[in-house]
Amino acid sequence: MLFRIAADLVVLVHFGFIIYVVIGGMTVFRDARWAALHLPAVAWGTVIELKGWVCPLTPLENRLRELGGGIPYPGDFIAHYLMPVIYPAGLSRNVQFVLALIVLAANLIIYGYYGYRNRSAGYQ
Repeated sequence: MLFRIAADLVVLVHFGFIIYVVIGGMTVFRDARWAALHLPAVAWGTVIELKGWVCPLTPLENRLRELGGGIPYPGDFIAHYLMPVIYPAGLSRNVQFVLALIVLAANLIIYGYYGYRNRSAGYQ
C-alpha cells in the first residue's frame, strides 16, 4: 500500500513538473530569481522530448508500482497518462517534437513579454 501511495505521489510530482516547465515562467513576474530554477527545468523538459528519452521519474514510478504489487507500464509518462487524453492514437516522435516546440514557444512568449514589460517600465 505504501509503495502504491509513493508511486501516486511520483505521478503528482511528475505532472506538476510538466506544468511548471510549460507555464512556470510566469513566476518571474513575481520574482525574477525564479528564472534560475525555471530555465533549467525548461531545458530538461525540452531535451527529454526532443531526444525521446524517458524521464527518470517514470522508471521510479514503475518500480514503486511493482513493489506495491502493481504492473509497471511500458513507455514514458506522457505516453501513458497524457497522450490517451490528448491523442488517443499514441505518442510518436513527431508528436514529441511538437510538444517540445509548444514548451519552447510558451516560454519564449512568457519571457519575451517579461523582458518587454521590464524594458517598457525602464528596468535594466
